[in-house]
Amino acid sequence: MKKQTIIVTGASSGIGKEVARHFLANGDNVVINSLTADKLEQVYQELGAGENLAMVAGDVSDKRTGDKLVAVAIEKFGSADVLVNNAGIFETKPFLEVDEAYLDRFLNTNLKGTYFTTQAIIPQMLEQQNGVVINIGTPLVNHALAGVPITAQMASKGAIQALTIQLAGEFGKDNIRVNTIGPGTIRTPMHGDKADQTAGLHLLNRVGEVEDIAEMVYAVAKSNFITGAIINVDGGIGAGRNLG
Repeated sequence: MKKQTIIVTGASSGIGKEVARHFLANGDNVVINSLTADKLEQVYQELGAGENLAMVAGDVSDKRTGDKLVAVAIEKFGSADVLVNNAGIFETKPFLEVDEAYLDRFLNTNLKGTYFTTQAIIPQMLEQQNGVVINIGTPLVNHALAGVPITAQMASKGAIQALTIQLAGEFGKDNIRVNTIGPGTIRTPMHGDKADQTAGLHLLNRVGEVEDIAEMVYAVAKSNFITGAIINVDGGIGAGRNLG
């Protein structure tokens, strides 16, 4: 397969870090991003600090971070082929307790981060007449959990899903493919030691691993004919429940 340059946001832990590792292991160039510079440096070293790896710290809700990510990718590797919009936050708060500042946190990181980082890379993809944007969403956009108050999170993630489909429509003629991958519960530091408590929400009666998501991200990145797709890698959480 053609060697690609991959930009991964939110790469200091969990899914983002494993996505970066997976592409590196398969011979691609990777530019990693995180808000926290010292954590990013640790991951940079952990991933080998090799010649096919670069890093850019910064807040993705600020388009200048996206601009810098693309500039570094082009300067060091000569192209920007795949953007993985992984940076995101997740918390719970009852709807009636959500104020504007709380909602803005999710809209800024999840939606604006995805929106403006994509806006930064599209001109380069237009120039290349080729590119892939992969957004990280959630199957819970279409599958409510009554006991989990996540309206701010879902409002931002639902917007990403709509953005995905619209971008796929606007840029399909330019050979730019845009998709969303929706993980179920994945064993990451975000869930601490509580991930397995949600096993029964999945038809497989277990949670996923970061490798499960990285493998799908890689497959979509290498595909030439997937666009406008919402692909759930969720152990069946979007389809039903395990009540056994």
